[in-house]
Amino acid sequence: MDLALFLRIATGIALVLFSAAFVLMVVRIVRGPTLPDRIIALDMLVAAVVGFIATIAVRTGQMLYVDVAISLALVGFLSTVAFARFVLARGRSREAGDADTAGTAAEKETAP
Repeated sequence: MDLALFLRIATGIALVLFSAAFVLMVVRIVRGPTLPDRIIALDMLVAAVVGFIATIAVRTGQMLYVDVAISLALVGFLSTVAFARFVLARGRSREAGDADTAGTAAEKETAP
């Protein structure tokens, strides 16, 4: 078996698997059920896109695609960190809201 033929078959299989992963991750993003599930699916989608772009780079021999994949990976990492901070802040604000509500309910019970 020729090395070029093997590389063509391997990249073709990889592209098909990445395409299947895209579909599954989009389903997870749409169906949820929670915001953290969607954030993780979005992060995995970015990772799969990076792999897809790297596979295209290997298949075509254009190494410019690798730079695009690295840039996308960096942006994806930063967006995941931003989403995580958002979820953390959202959880803290809900806890504070629950504490305020519990405090007012306790005050109502003890009021004459």
